[in-house]
Amino acid sequence: MLLLKGKPVAEQIYHDIRQRSQALVKAPHLAVILVGNDPASEVYVGIKEKTCIDIGFKSSLYKLAANITEHELAKKIHELNTDTAVDAILLQLPLPAHLNARKLTNLIAVQKDADGLTAQSLGLLVSAQAQVASCTPSGIMAMLRYYQLSVAGKKVLVIGRSLIVGMPLFHLLNQSNATVTLAHSKTTGLKDLVKDFDFVFVAAGQPHFLKATDFKKNAVVIDVGMHRKTEGLIGDVDPDGAEGHLSAMTPVPGGVGPMTIVMLMYNTLILSEKNRAK
Repeated sequence: MLLLKGKPVAEQIYHDIRQRSQALVKAPHLAVILVGNDPASEVYVGIKEKTCIDIGFKSSLYKLAANITEHELAKKIHELNTDTAVDAILLQLPLPAHLNARKLTNLIAVQKDADGLTAQSLGLLVSAQAQVASCTPSGIMAMLRYYQLSVAGKKVLVIGRSLIVGMPLFHLLNQSNATVTLAHSKTTGLKDLVKDFDFVFVAAGQPHFLKATDFKKNAVVIDVGMHRKTEGLIGDVDPDGAEGHLSAMTPVPGGVGPMTIVMLMYNTLILSEKNRAK
């Protein structure tokens, strides 16, 4: 069984980012908005800042109080939208409960939408006109290209319909000429359904929701899940029995995980190149 590790894919993309960013007069500039003190968000933002430094990007962090009003946060987003020194904007999610995350995300200008999550960016993705796509789905597509796993003409199942992973991934796979089925929490007979597909992308959000042996013999399984348990990080798929049954599978940790931040950096580079070309 081929183990689909994210690290070598990410390293190749970082190499490409460094080379292309050197051709720019000014380093790409990513602005990150962090509202409140969510511990996981603070860790993720710290990793993003460090990564920017490592690859020569400029990073600006705007830490805002947890009790900020929607009006005040909208004003900050507008300021960054109109700041010509900023190439890309990321609004770190989740937001405090009193803030409308979808409404505020949609305020980010499409030409600065580093995460590809605004309604306009998603609409461009559906019509195959997107400049950038959501980080985790685009990272998964980069992994498939790196490992030369073509989905063209294949029967493909995506489990999960979130705007962050499932829905964007559905469209990216469709644009790669896969025959794509989308399943979700309301899909009946899911464990029987998975046996019919050559590729299965699992973003169910439930630890060990499926077993490796639930899938078709020689299927390719991409596990997007990540859950912290006492025994460590585990995914949506229990890998026991994968060897000898699946043809390829992503490990957790070390599979899809490394791709999310590298694709955020790649998206920032793409947006900076587009902005400088105007």
